[in-house]
Parts: sequence; structure tokens; C-alpha cells
Amino acid sequence: MPQPSERLAFAIDLARRAAELGMKHFRSLDTLTIENKGHQDLVSNADREVETFIRNALAEAYPDDGIVGEEHASVEGSTGYVWVIDPIDGTANFVSGIPAWCVVLACSFEGTTEIGVICEPSHDETFWAERGKGAFLNGKPIRASQSPSLAQGSVATGFASRQDGDSVVRLIADLVAQGGVFFRNASGALMLAYVASGRLIGYVEQHMNSWDCIAGLLMIEEAGGEIMPLDPATVVVHGTGVIAGGPHVFPQIETIARKAFGWQSVTPAP
Repeated sequence: MPQPSERLAFAIDLARRAAELGMKHFRSLDTLTIENKGHQDLVSNADREVETFIRNALAEAYPDDGIVGEEHASVEGSTGYVWVIDPIDGTANFVSGIPAWCVVLACSFEGTTEIGVICEPSHDETFWAERGKGAFLNGKPIRASQSPSLAQGSVATGFASRQDGDSVVRLIADLVAQGGVFFRNASGALMLAYVASGRLIGYVEQHMNSWDCIAGLLMIEEAGGEIMPLDPATVVVHGTGVIAGGPHVFPQIETIARKAFGWQSVTPAP
């Protein structure tokens, strides 16, 4: 494994410590305060506490970097580096006692993701990647699926209330018609990590916020998979459509996704 940069080593350690804090709440679900931010969109005091913990550590270690997070206001920086945080991705799972949630921490430079860490503490798994240095799970290299067809593996998808529900139905119907199987565990970041590690052969979503996807998409690239290109000028603030997969099935997944979402052949709608 290549020697991690100072920022990556810091991010891995911080994500693990934040996940430990999250686990303390996960073991005491009856004490959580849960709010509804919108349809199928929950937040708990654990989300906010974990994000505050991460922000405080970042402010101390890298006071001039920017910060973008799901639960609190953005912080402007002066270095070109921006840390992107999802304190608990998979909150609906978390508050229901389902052990499919994770802490997500990414660092971008001028809109290009340089570092991504996804820590899933229920199974003691930490995924990470650094641009140009590969992708790893608990220190061991990971590789995107080499599956030759949709019939050999599962393609994951996500859905949020802001998206077009009919398009997801079209996506799944076409995928199944072509011999595929769909998968969803309600944690987009974790599913992207599973694509990077070859557990899933692909992932598609009409729109994801940056804190849910940029860490995992970097991992997929570094693990030899393919992703739909991101726009560095907009991805951190506005998010992106997501198509990702193993190198052999990516073209087929992309065709299915673009048809379902009504996207043009080159650049999808934001």
C-alpha cells in the first residue's frame, strides 16, 4: 500500500473516530431525537453531533480549508481545499437499528476529489482512496468487478423524493429485462464503496449530493471502475447525476440509465 499523504492519514483517523461516536448513539437508539426534514428524509441528534465533531477537528487541523456538510452551513476557505462531510449516510437505517450506515469524508481541491474515506463501523470496514494511489479496504487493495455482463452481479440504485419516481421504475424494469438484478440498502455512499470493492457491479442515481457520492466515486475510479465524468465547477455545491460500474458492464449500465432518466448521450441534466 502506498504511503498515505498527511491529509489522507488524518481523514482515515478522523472518520474512524467519528464512526465510533456514531456507534455510541447506534447502541442507544432509544435516546435519539429524530426529526423529519422531508419525505423519507430523517435527521437525528447523532447526525448533527458527529458532523460537529468532524468540523471541529478539521478547523483545528486545517483552519484555512473550506467545509461543506449535510447538516450545517458551509465554511469558506482560502486554500482551494474543501472537505465534504456526511456524518451518517443511511440515517433511515441508523434510526431503525439497521447496520447499513457509514461516515463519509472527502477532500477536494478546486472541485476535483483528491481523498475519499467511507467508514462503516458495524462491520469494522474502512474504505479509502487517494487520487493516483489506488483504493483500499482496511489497508488491502480493492478492485472493481470484472463481471462481463449484467447477468453476473447486482446493480445498485438510489432514490430521493426530489427525483422522478417514474424514471427509477423505468430503470429497474429495463435492467431486469436485460438480465440484471437491482440492489438498494438506503446508503448511497456505502453502495458506491461496494462497487469499488467489486461487491456490486454498478450504481446509478438520478442525482446525489456531493457528500453522498464524491468519496465513493473516487474509490471506483482508483479501483479500476468507470464513472460518468463530474463537473469540478459544480459538483461540490450542486451534486451530480451518478453512473458507475465495472469496466466491462459500464457501457450497458450507462445506456440503461440515460434512457431511463431522459439524459442526452454526453452531459446529463444537473
